[in-house]
Amino acid sequence: MIGLDTNVLVRYIAQDDPKQSAIATNLINSLTKERPGFITLVSMVELVWVMRSCYKSTKIEIVNILEAILATRELIIENAETVIRATHLYSRTGADFSDCLIERSANKAGCEYSVTFDIDAIKHAGFRSI
Repeated sequence: MIGLDTNVLVRYIAQDDPKQSAIATNLINSLTKERPGFITLVSMVELVWVMRSCYKSTKIEIVNILEAILATRELIIENAETVIRATHLYSRTGADFSDCLIERSANKAGCEYSVTFDIDAIKHAGFRSI
């Protein structure tokens, strides 16, 4: 298994740097079910942030990226079930992906509920006001 940093994922998805994108593409194309790539929760959050803020990707485009990553058998996603649930919540609400992942992770850990000062997270991601 090979850990994949966010910048490798971004270069593969964005194809914006001829040299680094080619290297990232070759690596990702070489992954197999027997020798998969591993993506952490932090990299998933960073990927969404980079695609949204730097590349101005729409929510639909980001959801499509997340779903494609989750469906790729040559990639193992840390806590994939939680990421899937966070992606579903993110796709149908006005919440940030990071808030969705925080709330879904806390839920999976057995938390009765999650609290925040963030009004949008309260409105859209299932948090309660502190």
